[in-house]
Amino acid sequence: MYKVTKVINFCYGHRLFNYEGKCSGLHGHNGKVEIELFSETLNNTGMVVDFGEIKDIIEKWIDNNLDHKMLLSRSDPMVKILEDNNESIYVMDTNPTAEAIAKLIYDFAMSEGLSVSEVKFWETDNSFAVYDGKK
Repeated sequence: MYKVTKVINFCYGHRLFNYEGKCSGLHGHNGKVEIELFSETLNNTGMVVDFGEIKDIIEKWIDNNLDHKMLLSRSDPMVKILEDNNESIYVMDTNPTAEAIAKLIYDFAMSEGLSVSEVKFWETDNSFAVYDGKK
């Protein structure tokens, strides 16, 4: 099994709605994504996939949808306030936890036909969540 990993950094804000703790207020992070792709065989160039292709697909999507955006749960009342004030937000069906962000990126990569083995999302330098699609 061959595997390659691309690391992508971005900045975002969020808050966890209906949560008691520091993350209940609006705040920001410097997030890091490690997206790992796999293949049993290499392509005709000798690669699992070109790192540039991963960048063109995943990093572009992150830049357009998550970077410098406030990630909020659809049920969060801040969504309407920020939308009404033309702020940059990304609305999720769940609380924007590290676990949910890892799954969001995994699901997008899979929808683009990439053979993802896992997505590791670093919320801080010492805290990360992993989503691999397995049950």
